[in-house]
Amino acid sequence: MLPVGIFSGIYQHDLDEAARRARAHGFGCVQFDLDFTDPRFTEQGLTEAECKEIRDTYRRHDVPIVSVSGYTNIIHPDPAERQLRLNRLRALIRTGRHLGTPYVISETGTYNTGSDWAPDPRNLTEAGYAECLDVIGGLVEEAAKHDAVFCVETYVNNVIGTIDATLRLFRDISSPHLGLVMDPTNYYEDHNIDDMDGVLRRMFAELSPYIKIAHAKDVARATDADEKHADTGAAEYLSFRGVGAMELHGPGQGALNYPLYLELLAAQHPNMPVIIEHVTEDEVPAAKQFVHGALVAAGV
Repeated sequence: MLPVGIFSGIYQHDLDEAARRARAHGFGCVQFDLDFTDPRFTEQGLTEAECKEIRDTYRRHDVPIVSVSGYTNIIHPDPAERQLRLNRLRALIRTGRHLGTPYVISETGTYNTGSDWAPDPRNLTEAGYAECLDVIGGLVEEAAKHDAVFCVETYVNNVIGTIDATLRLFRDISSPHLGLVMDPTNYYEDHNIDDMDGVLRRMFAELSPYIKIAHAKDVARATDADEKHADTGAAEYLSFRGVGAMELHGPGQGALNYPLYLELLAAQHPNMPVIIEHVTEDEVPAAKQFVHGALVAAGV
């Protein structure tokens, strides 16, 4: 059976209260969020003692940490800013095991100067891919030193934003220390959303060997192309709701074929955590109820 978890940052409370609320909502695990703007988090990373406090708090509430958010633009166009972000991400990779999981997750980045999620023409060039590959390769090497797994979460507007680009990445970096977050909503654009089931089936037919963690949100055609954020008070990656042709919503608020998604996931990864995102705390009960219903419908 597929366990259901949630991003811890959805609960904008102190450590113990966030863990308590996640458990009160019936979740069995969390993806732990530590925003790079958190004053506790520097290029030196969390100490082992700080990691232990976080890990043990969630364990006491019976919601173990199964993955860690390290979302940042790894190819930020400003060299100094990029280096700062990569230094902090490497620190998180070094300490992730102390939080209880090998999996540290980031997006693959964009060359856009104004947004971490908006497209840029350079994202689609060979030079852009080569530079992104080099950066990811360095992060995978760091992960290998610390028995960790650097997991990429693809997104249509990033350098790695299609099934083909994802396959290319895993061919070019063949390592047990590189993994994939399965979030099918991130592969849909205006040209393929009407082939919902066909795209889903291809994702799992070709990408399944690389999947380490699964996410649960939803996708629909956008009413405008502007970048959208929910008013959550959380980090930008938690408030982001889409830019361009697609909007990203909480599960059950879009077009994703959830029973098919969960059926395909369970067929090859029957015990993989499914982590709910793109909801506010007030929206959590409805989102969890929807995912639970979809799991029942899929028989998993």
